[in-house]
Amino acid sequence: MTKTNFDLGVKREIGTVNWTGLFTLYLKEVKRFSNVFLQTITAPMVTTLLFVIVFSIAIDRSAGFKGISFITFLVPGLIMMSVLQNSFANVSSAFMTAKVQGSIVDLLMSPLGPIEILIAHAMAGVTRGLCVFIASFILLWGLGILNFPNHFIWMTLFLLQGAFFLAIIGMLAGIWAQKFDQLAIISNFVIQPLAFLSGTFYSIERLPDSLKVVAYCNPIFYAIDGLRYSFLGLSDASPITGSIILLFCNLGLSCFAWYILKTGYRLRA
Repeated sequence: MTKTNFDLGVKREIGTVNWTGLFTLYLKEVKRFSNVFLQTITAPMVTTLLFVIVFSIAIDRSAGFKGISFITFLVPGLIMMSVLQNSFANVSSAFMTAKVQGSIVDLLMSPLGPIEILIAHAMAGVTRGLCVFIASFILLWGLGILNFPNHFIWMTLFLLQGAFFLAIIGMLAGIWAQKFDQLAIISNFVIQPLAFLSGTFYSIERLPDSLKVVAYCNPIFYAIDGLRYSFLGLSDASPITGSIILLFCNLGLSCFAWYILKTGYRLRA
């Protein structure tokens, strides 16, 4: 593919992957959320802290899980839930806003293929999720609520896989929704319930056997359980199993999102 710069009279060769365009789109999306960091980074950090304060007051301090306090058990799940929600919000809002404003045409006419659009938006969503994690970790660690992780590699792996999973779901939701009300329906009736029923506030060992099956079918559970394992060394499921399940979920959703972008479903007039 050859792109001509009419101002300079030069031609730029673009290979199989337009790395310059991909990185430019990624930076655009990162700047989009970083320009309003009080809303996109600070607000989730404060919300996580408020959850910790409320549960510290409301829950019996003697309550715990496998010898650790309830708050120690709770905090990693709260952080991961915030990471997932913000990864979803970043990508879904990007597509929804572009469609409403009509700027989606500029994206479709650019020398970017479906795989480049997918990677750039997904990685921007992951970046926002990681920024929320870092901000929350620094705050809670500084207050003495959270300790350093026991397994740094597992922490990194589950953060990346979990954030990527919700970023791709956010992309599909943003493409499907035709107005913000529809996007809010997905967020409130799909993402929020899956996050709250994924073992964030409790161990699934306490669930009846019939509900345990449902919990094990929820990919978000493995992301939250995996991050908890990286900090505490305790988990309801094997981190290896959780990582493999998230990997296959991400591969499957990525292929589906690539196909949707390739066909232009609900993107082309």
